[in-house]
Amino acid sequence: MENCIFCKIAQGEIPAEKVYEDDLSLAFLDRYPKAPGHTLLIPKAHYQWFQDTPDDVSDDLFRTAKMLAKKLKVEYAADYVRLGIVGTDIPHVHIHLVPQKLSDKKVQGL
Repeated sequence: MENCIFCKIAQGEIPAEKVYEDDLSLAFLDRYPKAPGHTLLIPKAHYQWFQDTPDDVSDDLFRTAKMLAKKLKVEYAADYVRLGIVGTDIPHVHIHLVPQKLSDKKVQGL
């Protein structure tokens, strides 16, 4: 999509602090993190809504999210990694991965 900021990040037109990339997806640190390590995982191809994402892409996203969650949990000494799929702030499918401790206050806005 021409004016999609996530498409521009995936195409390398806008810089981002990448933490993972494969043929179908890209993960990078959120510009406005809810917690240290807050990562966004996107498909490289543009899909506005999760339910419109082809099965192979959504399957890859969740396998990648699981792998990243394990990595973030260790890297940020988190008890768990919170996932969120909202999709209203930027019209491109994305998964928020937010490392959390059980003692943290609930993260708002995901």
